[in-house]
Amino acid sequence: MQTNFTQHYWHLRNHSEMKWNRTLILSVKLFHTSTVLHKIIPKSLKGKSKSSQDWLTRQLNDPYVKLAHQEQFRARSAFKLMEIDDRYKILQYGQVVVECGASPGAWTQVAVSRVNSLPNDKYKRQGLIIGIDLHTIHSLPGAIFLGGRDFTKQITQQQVLDILQGQKIDVVLSDMAPNASGTKKLDHENIISLAYAAFRFAVENSADDATFLCKIWAGFKDKDLVNDMKKFYGSVKTVKPPSSRSNSSEIFLLGRKFLGIKR
Repeated sequence: MQTNFTQHYWHLRNHSEMKWNRTLILSVKLFHTSTVLHKIIPKSLKGKSKSSQDWLTRQLNDPYVKLAHQEQFRARSAFKLMEIDDRYKILQYGQVVVECGASPGAWTQVAVSRVNSLPNDKYKRQGLIIGIDLHTIHSLPGAIFLGGRDFTKQITQQQVLDILQGQKIDVVLSDMAPNASGTKKLDHENIISLAYAAFRFAVENSADDATFLCKIWAGFKDKDLVNDMKKFYGSVKTVKPPSSRSNSSEIFLLGRKFLGIKR
């Protein structure tokens, strides 16, 4: 990354360091000194719904959105994976990574660099990244994308396995999310269902000591998934990275040290 990016990124990290303990809200002083006096309000919102107005205003005032645009990340979500990986070291050179819900490719951009799948360093092991999404994904050097495919379908999972040609997976990432219905209970159940699809695939195809990371929206079924993960992973944590908005129910479940399947 560029020096300029490094300075901005660590400025954000320093201001949000204690958010891991959920005691501070991310400071946005990097971009303006007062969120009240200097908040950007879109000039023309005619015909927009209240939710659209709120979303646009939030985007315009979000430091991670600005930094993602500046550094040519495809989405602000790149920083979520960066922060989780900086803390837990889940991505390593030479790893095989399967990313579920890869569009638009922001997590993939981070992973390509960190597993050396391009490869940028010919003296280090080269990784492999396969990304899958219902939507079309614009190509990215160092990644294999299966766009327009439903990961929950067996035929899609078989396509992934065909590419792997017997290789076991070191990291399964899931950023899959359903279209929001507006009903929290239903949305929670749907995203848990997607997380389970990725989890089952990880259990069936992971290497020893592998990692599983999935996004969910917090709710009443969290404990069931966590308990099931504990049967197959030596360590299971609930993670809320600093760049995840404080008013969002979004959390990440991280399983490390895959134990394998007892047969």
